[in-house]
Amino acid sequence: MTAKKPFGLPSMKLVLLAAVAGVIAGAAAVYVKEAGYGNGIGETASADQCGSARDRAAALKPFTKGQVAAMSVPPAPISLKDVSFKGADGQPLSIGSFAGKTVLLNVWATWCVPCREEMPALNALEKSVGNDKFEVVAVNIDTGDDEKTKAFRTEYAIDKLGYYRDNTMGVFNVLKKQGLAFGLPVTLLIDNKGCLLSAMNGPAVWDSEDAKNLVKAATAL
Repeated sequence: MTAKKPFGLPSMKLVLLAAVAGVIAGAAAVYVKEAGYGNGIGETASADQCGSARDRAAALKPFTKGQVAAMSVPPAPISLKDVSFKGADGQPLSIGSFAGKTVLLNVWATWCVPCREEMPALNALEKSVGNDKFEVVAVNIDTGDDEKTKAFRTEYAIDKLGYYRDNTMGVFNVLKKQGLAFGLPVTLLIDNKGCLLSAMNGPAVWDSEDAKNLVKAATAL
């Protein structure tokens, strides 16, 4: 099946969307109303938990440029290992389930236009650089059943990304409470210990060389 590009928009349109998102500090991302559901997450991480994350994040700053220039370093170490969602068979998972892997966590929904635009690029990024040390973990937060999510993945040939869901919107809500999410999409680069390295609100061209270089640098740390 040939991958269908959502709405026929070229990559430049996605670039412009990302630029606008940066200028308006997340306002160009689709606003999400908090649903009031919980999701396990600790407070700001202790030095023992994520002490090395600050230095690792600083080492990545030269790679947060071009198409991924909006990626920013958190002001303090944050552990995201307890952020939870479900896998393809409904099994409970968390970022901690990916221990040993660098993770690009993306939170998206089928009704979010910028999310739909960047999903094929995230799929391409996983195809290009995904391995036993790195994975794109795209968590869908559509409420209700899986019908729309699965139909979208089939229609647009999203075949390299694992199937991850949270129909309670808990993933988004807990990131919002941590000051990391203002709307959709939101993307976070997390190290192999579950510690946040950088994050951004709004879309990006994730199949660009800038994105690949950032991922490769993070995986090599």
